[in-house]
Amino acid sequence: MDSSQDKDLPASERKLQKARTDGQAARSRDLSHLAILGTGAVCMLAMAPDLFEHMELAMAQALRFDAAAVHATDSMLKRLQDMLSIGLIASAVFAFSTASAALISAIGAGGWVFSAKPITPQFKRLNPISGAANLLSKQQLTNVAKMVLMTAILSAVAWNYMSGSIEQVAILSLQPSALAIGQAAQWLISGIALLLLVVFLVALVDVPLQSYFFKARLKMSHQEVKQEHKEAEGNPHTKGRQRQRQREIADGASVTAVPKADFVVMNPTHYAVALRYDENSMNAPQVISKGTDLIAMKIRDLAKQHAVPVLESPMLARALYAHAELDQPIPAALYTAVAQILAYVYRLKAALRGEGRMPDEQPDPQVPPELDPLNRTTRGLQP
Repeated sequence: MDSSQDKDLPASERKLQKARTDGQAARSRDLSHLAILGTGAVCMLAMAPDLFEHMELAMAQALRFDAAAVHATDSMLKRLQDMLSIGLIASAVFAFSTASAALISAIGAGGWVFSAKPITPQFKRLNPISGAANLLSKQQLTNVAKMVLMTAILSAVAWNYMSGSIEQVAILSLQPSALAIGQAAQWLISGIALLLLVVFLVALVDVPLQSYFFKARLKMSHQEVKQEHKEAEGNPHTKGRQRQRQREIADGASVTAVPKADFVVMNPTHYAVALRYDENSMNAPQVISKGTDLIAMKIRDLAKQHAVPVLESPMLARALYAHAELDQPIPAALYTAVAQILAYVYRLKAALRGEGRMPDEQPDPQVPPELDPLNRTTRGLQP
């Protein structure tokens, strides 16, 4: 079993994608706090003049009672409705803006991730042992230390700000309401600006810190990398059998092309390779069919049925089968050997048409030993 110390390799793209599918991403709460507070402050600055104007008007009306107000019994209800409508509109704009800012900041930090898995009930989360381990993890301890430090800094900034302006706030109660509201707003905005500055500095540290913790949590061991590679690429033995089966199917399907061949070279029973050469459309002879054992026998029988010459050249047949691909030019190293056989076939066909004498015995083509799969030297070099 791999321990956490063994996981020193970065997470693969596949594991990162799986984590996103499971709803995991690097999120910074402090960035969300900054976005919410900053957007809220901007909304307050944008809406404050109109709100304060309406508030001053409402207070002036509420504190004024005359004969007309006394006789109009529904005037108080109308004033209350006006204040509520303005307050509800301002609250809706404020809530929508801050919620949008929180969503955008989350997407900006960790990207868009939509998954129901994080809220799906999982009984393993009730395990007290794993829960205690998570509480004592490096990430949780760092977050706690960061929160304590941030609380201390905010407390110090708030204390320093309030202690320096306590007399100014106390004087506001002695001033007219309209002037007091304006000065209170300025005092509140200055305090929020200091708060935003502290949260901004913390977010600058927290965003890369959360990204580091996220990647560290997804690190992989060497065994996990090997297992993932095996799952992605498939078991080598299984893939080898699949490739062998695919080659057998391709070889079997190529048998139908044998009647178009110029000649067939055999081993004499285990290998059969059919070649064709058209000097007008081909730069070199091509293998149009090949096979072993039963397929080799089918190639031989079909060639004889269509009067395609069948020649025995074991070493050439093995080399062509091992190194030549279907419907592709033969390897350059086999040009000379195939040319010797091809020249013999052309003379043989001309003699059968009565255009010349029968050629002498079949040539023994010279095949480079390293191209023969059964060559001992070649086998000795193979791992």
